[in-house]
Parts: sequence; C-alpha cells; structure tokens
Amino acid sequence: MLLLEYHNLLIQTLLTERFNSTTPTSIDQIISDFDGVTFHVSTPESKTKILVSISVKCFSDLVKYGANDVLRREYGPYVVEPEVGYDFSIVLDLENLPATQEEKDELIRKVALLRRNAMAAPFERAIDTHHSLSTEAAKFTAESAPETSNSEVMAIHYREEEAMYIQASHDRVTVVFSTVFREETDRIFGKVFLSEFVDARRRAIQNAPQVLYRNDPPLEIRNVPGVKTDESGDLGYITFVLFPRHLTRQRREESISHIQTFRDYFHYHIKAAKAYMHSRMRRRVADFLKVLNRAQPEQEEKEKKTVTGRTFTRAT
Repeated sequence: MLLLEYHNLLIQTLLTERFNSTTPTSIDQIISDFDGVTFHVSTPESKTKILVSISVKCFSDLVKYGANDVLRREYGPYVVEPEVGYDFSIVLDLENLPATQEEKDELIRKVALLRRNAMAAPFERAIDTHHSLSTEAAKFTAESAPETSNSEVMAIHYREEEAMYIQASHDRVTVVFSTVFREETDRIFGKVFLSEFVDARRRAIQNAPQVLYRNDPPLEIRNVPGVKTDESGDLGYITFVLFPRHLTRQRREESISHIQTFRDYFHYHIKAAKAYMHSRMRRRVADFLKVLNRAQPEQEEKEKKTVTGRTFTRAT
C-alpha cells in the first residue's frame, strides 16, 4: 500500500524553485490539502518576500491544546500577523535565507510540514501528559495505585461530520477516529482493511499499535459532548492504542506523523481499491465481448449444388 506524504508537495516544489531562482517573481497561489486545509502562497509586499498562510477548520480546537506554542517553536523568526481569512502566517525573505543549501532544504521541508505541525499539538500534549502520569504511577504499587489516572479527552473536529479524540493515561495514549462511510461498498472495504490491520499485528507485527473498530462510540469518548451514534452503520469509530514503546523520544515524531494521517490514508486506499476493482471488471467485460463477437454464427449459403452439378436456391 502507498504511504501518503506528511508534507505538502506543491509548497515544497514552489519554494524550491523560488529559493534557487536568481530572478524573483510574483506569486499568488491557493493550495488545498487534506481535511479541508487551505494554503495561500503570495508576495503581497515585495517579490522577495513570500507570505505563506494556512487555514484549518479545527484551528480553534488546536489552539486550546497548544497549537500556537508549537507553531512559534517551529517557525519563530518567520511568524507574522495572520493574513485576513487565515489562521497562521509566516514570511520568508529571499534576501535573508540561510547560508547553506542544507539549511535551505530544511527550511523548505519545515514550511511544507506546516499542516502536520499544526495538527501535532494535541498529540504532543497527550504524549507529555502520558509521561507525567507514568512518572506519578511509578510511585505507587499495584495495591495503592489510584483508581484512575486518565487525562481529559481532547476532541478535534477536523471535518464537518468527523472528529478525532485523544486521551492519555499512565500506560498508553488512545486515539479514536470517527469516520463516515458514504456508500455501502466503502463500509465493506473499510472493514476488510481494518481486519487486515488486526491480523497483521497478530501474525507478524506485534509492535504495532492495537486497532479496534466498532459502530457505537467507545467507552473512552461515550460521555464527551457532541459524540454521535448512528444505528444505520454509516458512522464508524476506529481506535488506536499507542503503547509506551511508540511514545519514546526517538519515535514520538514519527508516531505523530503516522497517526494523524490515518484517516486520509484509510479512505484513499478505499477509493484506490474500488478504482482497481472497476478497472478489472471493465477489462473482463471487454474480454467477454471479444469472445461473443468471435462466436457469431456465419451466414449459411443460400445456393446449393446437387451431385450432378445442378444448383438450386434454398428457401428461407
């Protein structure tokens, strides 16, 4: 299966061209990304100053969980007042770029990861909370441990009808995605894919996160305001359980990148599987039509000859 990139390829390509060009040019381009995220890359003041702005539907939710702190940590010297109609903006001065090519490439990569870094804020908070709860839990024995050591459930409504919920505890971080299946075939393909996730972990990849699927809300989010229940089966809840081995300092960034793109990865492969099945069906129909065309009976000769050589016309 194809793994989706975490960065925005169009922004990376555009900035690479501008950083390596000797002649600055004007830019005014709107770029779309997953989950309704929109970028605006422009040069409103000068051709040498590139303004990159981002609009995220759930930015108000992200701000509650530290998005501004994460973005200022990553883009500190480039941060400016947000462009009108957007949530966050940075300015890149082509006359004041890093000295080495490696530093320029790193800056381009970081700007292309703007969406990923904005969405990473609640995950970073959950992982930090997990480490704090784990440290506190280590002070107690199994008999004297408190009854519960779970944190609040962080709800990120990143799509109109879908959301993700993140909760940290002393021994795990739980991430729940709600997803809507628009068609019956999407639901069938989705269950097949999710069963493969479960089977792969059981067969060969024991270090993978635990994956659960159900149509009703899991216990972790059942009391969260706004959680929907759909008896028709169009709404599903996918639960990932990240264990301490996924949350170490060496692996946390990779885990955050993988988990936040799961929904896009999941639905992308559902659509890709349907397209592949349709292409196979069209090819099979074309093969059947070729067989039928070759099987057409030849027209019988109307004129017949006798043994003596006489001919006669057969009545139709």
